[in-house]
Amino acid sequence: MKGLVLCAGKGTRLRPLTYTTAKHLIPVANRPVVYYTLDFMKNAGIREIAIVVSPENKMLFEEVLKDGKDLELNIEYIVQDQPKGIAHAVYQARNFIDEDPFLMVLGDNLVFEDIKSVVEEFNTLKSDAVVLLARVSDPRAYGVAVLEGNKVKYVVEKPQNPPSNLAIVGVYMFRPAVFRAIENIKPSWRGELEITDAIGYLIQNGHSVKAHIIKGWWKDTGKPEDLLEANRKILDNIKEECCKGKVDENSVIQGRVSIKQKTIVVGSVIRGPVVIGENCKIINSYVGPYTAIGDNVTLESCEIENSILMDQSVVTNLSGRIDSSILGKGVRVFQNGKIPKAMRLIVGDLGQIQF
Repeated sequence: MKGLVLCAGKGTRLRPLTYTTAKHLIPVANRPVVYYTLDFMKNAGIREIAIVVSPENKMLFEEVLKDGKDLELNIEYIVQDQPKGIAHAVYQARNFIDEDPFLMVLGDNLVFEDIKSVVEEFNTLKSDAVVLLARVSDPRAYGVAVLEGNKVKYVVEKPQNPPSNLAIVGVYMFRPAVFRAIENIKPSWRGELEITDAIGYLIQNGHSVKAHIIKGWWKDTGKPEDLLEANRKILDNIKEECCKGKVDENSVIQGRVSIKQKTIVVGSVIRGPVVIGENCKIINSYVGPYTAIGDNVTLESCEIENSILMDQSVVTNLSGRIDSSILGKGVRVFQNGKIPKAMRLIVGDLGQIQF
């Protein structure tokens, strides 16, 4: 079985972070989101993977993932020239898939469940598709499935009156019959080819589409609050503390904290779960639980918790605590202490500041 990861989306809900990087490459617990998707596929036994990218972000993925050998994978890149929907993105991979079955995952969805047995079962059965579902309290923001036994009776995209509480989590298994289905559907009101319509075509034309309901944690990381929730979930699974940096005798490390090499901690309190990257300086500061700090970050005379700080960000001399925040690469937050007191802001398009 081959793997297909869809990463061509523009990430408009995560702007301004996605003005400079793809949403799938934003770090969660100091690893790009797409790494967790690749781990998910690798754990399912898949090694040959294509990633569908946009013309704008193709180079970013190639710089980070290269050919996949460092991850013990074989990765190819397929460009979706225009954003015409998930089904359209899948169709671009038809030459890569050829006649093989494949596992398809939306690149910004995190699924923490072992599906190796589901993949193995799909390889031995005659069904043309398997859709992974999860029970949710409000399914209106998702594709929704209605089941008849373990088979999908029909699916509907983002219904105002959901016919069930079974949301499609963005993980599918298909055989090449899905390409013929995509050729026979029309764009939705959004002007996109919907994967739910392709699944509907399969069902209506006698193909077997089965369901697998997951019980593990999953998250669509399309919004800042989703990234922070995913960050908390992953940090919760840190097994033990690991300190490769230098911590002075006046600092206090509590709980599960990971500190990488060349990082120095002076006169500070760090309470896990926390991960801190390489070559950082944490001076006279407090780093609270559920914080992920990237490489080459400087914190001095400040407090921060439940946040994500990307590489090369700087936070200094703050009188208040930063909480539930995401700082992009190279961001500077500081307080100069001079009078007359005033706030001076340089904020890019769609930035958000809360005092």
